[in-house]
Amino acid sequence: MKLYQALRSAANFRTAFDFGAREVAHWFPGHMAKGLKQMRASLKSVDCIIEIHDARIPFSGRNPVFQESLDVRPHLLVLNKMDLADLNNKQRILKKLEKKGFKDVVFTDSLKQRDDNIKKLVPTVVEIIESNPRFNRDESTKFCLMVIGVPNVGKSSLINALRRTNLKKGRASRVGGEPGITKAVLTRIQVCERPIMHLLDTPGVLPPKIESVETGMKLALCGTILDHLVGEDIIADYLLYSLNRLGKFSYVEKYDLQEPCDDIQNVLKRIAVKLGKTQRVKAITGVGNITVTLPNYSAAAYDFIRAFRKGELGRVMLD
Repeated sequence: MKLYQALRSAANFRTAFDFGAREVAHWFPGHMAKGLKQMRASLKSVDCIIEIHDARIPFSGRNPVFQESLDVRPHLLVLNKMDLADLNNKQRILKKLEKKGFKDVVFTDSLKQRDDNIKKLVPTVVEIIESNPRFNRDESTKFCLMVIGVPNVGKSSLINALRRTNLKKGRASRVGGEPGITKAVLTRIQVCERPIMHLLDTPGVLPPKIESVETGMKLALCGTILDHLVGEDIIADYLLYSLNRLGKFSYVEKYDLQEPCDDIQNVLKRIAVKLGKTQRVKAITGVGNITVTLPNYSAAAYDFIRAFRKGELGRVMLD
């Protein structure tokens, strides 16, 4: 019955998202520019670049500045948060990335206590390094890697996962759910004993100019751009549009809707009612001021977005 309702409702879904006259938020704080400069200065001691990106957006928002300025070393692309991504078309993704020059790609879930793909990273990196010239580091038996990526894709989580897997040690890098936790290139962090391998953690760096509003919206939805720079109301609306477009209707059951809906105000009202998120507002009437209770749409949007980021609305591929 729910499937029938979903298919019936799909006829009324938006086929395109109206961005209006919005411009994508440009978020390039001073620590990003400083971090990029430090990355370039550290390249002489680096054997391999590990670029981490969100598996839900394997193409959108990957920083072209990295390729332009740091593409002088062997490169491994790690698509993290694979537990949140719909990977039914994994081979198509790999083929498209290969056409763009990325033949070494690994999918990971760095928050998982035991991820077999994390175990493969060190052997993969060693193989990549040994198949490329090491220039002035040819005689060294130690490996130094640099971890790069846009904000909040799990760079620090990956470093901690490698330490947990290879050294049986706890975390060495701060982890947070908001972009911008790592502010500078840190000192080297050891992640393996045999061979001796260190990583340089780096701040997440967005391109100074994001290519399109839709790319920016995908980045914002995945938590790469600070929410308030875009607006949680518009992020929530784009999320609803994306879920309906992809046929992901788990939000209907989660928030006790009767059927899928394409109107974000109706969805947020239902979420606010279910969660008991209300606010008291003064209203001016002809007989004086009164206080009325209204749904808290901002709190509902916040819950909707966080549910997506935690994977509570199903696995999604936004690209």
